[in-house]
Amino acid sequence: MTDTLASRLTDLLGPVVEAEGLFLEGVQTTRAGKHSVVRVIVDLPDGPGDLDLDRIGEATAAVSAALDDADPVKGQYTLEVSTPGAERELRTPRHFRRAVGHSATVTTVGGEGSAPLTVTGVVTHADDEAVTIEADGTATALRLDDIASARMIVVF
Repeated sequence: MTDTLASRLTDLLGPVVEAEGLFLEGVQTTRAGKHSVVRVIVDLPDGPGDLDLDRIGEATAAVSAALDDADPVKGQYTLEVSTPGAERELRTPRHFRRAVGHSATVTTVGGEGSAPLTVTGVVTHADDEAVTIEADGTATALRLDDIASARMIVVF
């Protein structure tokens, strides 16, 4: 399958997922022998909070119905609807706002003779410009433009 199908599915499913009060994070399509797999990644639209299984079930039913009606995937396929996961990558301001209250590891790009900085702690604030990570009682504010990579982490 091609990226064209994933793009068409994104266009088709975006309004369906939004009608369920969720955000369409992405659509991935792969071939598995004669069958296809359609992965639909959904999340809460913004801010902190967790997405429960009931909401995912409702979104799955709506996505399945839309796919049945439009029939955009040739042949048999398996539909998987899930969240980005507990250890999701953080790339956009929305991702960082969703991470507030959760642990994350953030690495800066460094520059002008300074080495990259890696901070692991709890995201305490995020907006369109910056994120604040608290680690060992110290809050570190980082500009989003200075972040090379970031990922939520699970701490036991």
